[in-house]
Amino acid sequence: MIDLDKIKAIDIHTHAEVSCNDPEDPIMGKFLDAASTYFKADRKRPTIPETIEYYREQQIAFVMFTVDMESGTGIKRIRNEEIAEFANDNSDIMMAFASIDPHKSKFGAIEARRMIEDYGVKGFKFHPPIQNFHPYDPMAWPIYEVIAEYKLPAIFHTGHSGMGTGMKGGGGIRLKYGQPMMVDDVAVDFPDMKIILAHPSWPWTDESLSMALHKENVYIDLSGWSPKYFPKQVIADANTRLKHKMLFGSDFPLIKPDKWMAAAETAGFREEVMPLIMKENAAKLLGLK
Repeated sequence: MIDLDKIKAIDIHTHAEVSCNDPEDPIMGKFLDAASTYFKADRKRPTIPETIEYYREQQIAFVMFTVDMESGTGIKRIRNEEIAEFANDNSDIMMAFASIDPHKSKFGAIEARRMIEDYGVKGFKFHPPIQNFHPYDPMAWPIYEVIAEYKLPAIFHTGHSGMGTGMKGGGGIRLKYGQPMMVDDVAVDFPDMKIILAHPSWPWTDESLSMALHKENVYIDLSGWSPKYFPKQVIADANTRLKHKMLFGSDFPLIKPDKWMAAAETAGFREEVMPLIMKENAAKLLGLK
């Protein structure tokens, strides 16, 4: 169990991109090459144990997940079980979210229930553009129903996708599925599922801000961008009416939390809201307090 007094932040958005059991998928390798160029990041990705060591040294708790995009891309996923097992063995610092391709529908719902009951995952991750699905497509509902039944959160990628940027045809990724308003019907019909809209959602930033203001169960994570590039309305709402809806996320390993936090110091956040963003809001959402 995470001791909130012993950590300085909770990073709600980190990726597992290297399996300890399976070799790198060759298609995924092409996406990682392009993403490394886009983010100006090291092509060598850290293993899960290396990530755990890094976050423990930083005294930052973190949520980790993969993205199951087998239908949309043909990429073999990192197993949810692998991430969950590491989280269970390092529960003082790490939490696991599962990712299940929505095209798996009822079969995916069975896996979702198993990951909750047998592996104790704390939430789920969806990436509509790279999973090639509309967030309100009925095929995803059986998975949503399980998540809502257990009242767990789900992260939905929104906005531009660094994955696929610069590749031929964007790597086949359809940006339209990253429009935040496509998730609004999900928030309405699955009110027991806490929805986290990942990233500042550019070029649809105002949609995500509106949804977080309007829907009790909608939150925003601030991952994927350096705070120095945040649209001004994100900072303004984080400082005022959405101060309890904003969550710190880095997008590790493409963006590291220490660099995110250094940039946040001069981005315009009010001093009194930073503890909420960095730790308190996520602790409440994740049931840690």
